[in-house]
Amino acid sequence: MIWKENRENAYCEITPAIMALKEQWEKKNYIDPRLYKEYNVKRGLRDEDGRGVLTGLTRVGEIQSYSVTQGEHIIPQDGVLYYRGIDTRDLVTGSAGRRFAFEEAAYLLLFGELPTPDQLQAFCDQLASYRTLPTNFFRDVIMKAPPRDMMNTMQRGILTLFCYDDKPNDISLENVLRQCLQLMSNMPVLAIYAYQAWRYSNGESLFIHVPKEDLSTAENFLRMLREDCSYTELEARTLDVALVLHADNGGGNNSTFTNHVVTSSGTDTYSAIAAAMASLKGPRHGGANNKVMAMMADIKENISDWNDDGCVADYLTKMLNKEAFDRSGLIYGLGHAVYTKTDPRCEVFRDYVTHLAEEKGRQAELALYANVERIGKQLLMERQHKSVLSTNIDFYSGFVYEMLGLPMELYTPLFAVARIAGWSAHRMEELSVGGKLIRPRYECVEEHRSYTPVENR
Repeated sequence: MIWKENRENAYCEITPAIMALKEQWEKKNYIDPRLYKEYNVKRGLRDEDGRGVLTGLTRVGEIQSYSVTQGEHIIPQDGVLYYRGIDTRDLVTGSAGRRFAFEEAAYLLLFGELPTPDQLQAFCDQLASYRTLPTNFFRDVIMKAPPRDMMNTMQRGILTLFCYDDKPNDISLENVLRQCLQLMSNMPVLAIYAYQAWRYSNGESLFIHVPKEDLSTAENFLRMLREDCSYTELEARTLDVALVLHADNGGGNNSTFTNHVVTSSGTDTYSAIAAAMASLKGPRHGGANNKVMAMMADIKENISDWNDDGCVADYLTKMLNKEAFDRSGLIYGLGHAVYTKTDPRCEVFRDYVTHLAEEKGRQAELALYANVERIGKQLLMERQHKSVLSTNIDFYSGFVYEMLGLPMELYTPLFAVARIAGWSAHRMEELSVGGKLIRPRYECVEEHRSYTPVENR
């Protein structure tokens, strides 16, 4: 393999030969969009009205975002996210003033019941005992290859942990539970260490803090990230709540479904979680808050008066007309694939956004977010002929992470730190009740042809 001085690999060049092959590919791979309707294809595993195609049953999580009349008309309603039948809003409010809200939610997702104080303490102690990587793992694995992306570095770490497991392919429930708890414990460690390695590769100083056994996942994340290990109670609580709200989302999201599909093949835990990570890395799934942050930076730069509704509306209209920002015609963070009227996660998060903005002196920026949300929703509803539109939690989560001092490179890895709880619960469930390899059907629309001998082509 040939490396240039600027670390670019000569094998990565798009050569004229590759371009010629790409053009050849395009000639024979077009599929007429009308065929999808003709064959009644559920693109994106969704019905025409946007509802997901039912592919399984679960006890883990549930989303309620609309009701359906007898005439099959969808009636939007305020969204509710349930973990094991318990409203996540109650999980957040019920844990006020206490630490380990995320650990309590993870216990609930895995075992189906809220833990008693003794059970919660024992669960936290179990996670703490696992929160350590093999000797020299950081040096030999995380630092080994150029860490260009945190998610890929974390995937490599997860797959390498397979090699340190004496029973990596054992898919008995007790062994998978042990593996899931260990990955849940080490996901924040992998995320922070991957980031520190990335910083070092970009010429910054390297510092590594080991996690402390008596701290929660949120507290350890902030402690390991910051050079001085400091954080406020509000910062830790806000991050704790963010982890709770991202721990699962009803089972039908892309990464969780990927986890179900891969688990149904009978593969090992490390491969299943790495596959879910690969899905989450995709910008259509895990990268929404990064897009919101880039969009808001552009808005701040191009709107002179953040409090002038007319200025905000004019620029958002340019964005919708594909004349501004990334010219996608989108206002990121507004609207959701499932939630119709409200995203309950966003509604829960609002109070924490407000309090954190006050602590950090960022009220003016919060007011701009509120204006973009209000005016953007009005413009979108007019264009889409809708009476309601939800604000996605991603609209505010990036702003919160920025106020917490989290670099943008850690936004999606933090998502994985939370979602490992849901992935683990769904993997256990698929192994216990699945029994069938998940295998959908694709209709081939290529015409049948005869083979032509090479000398006649």
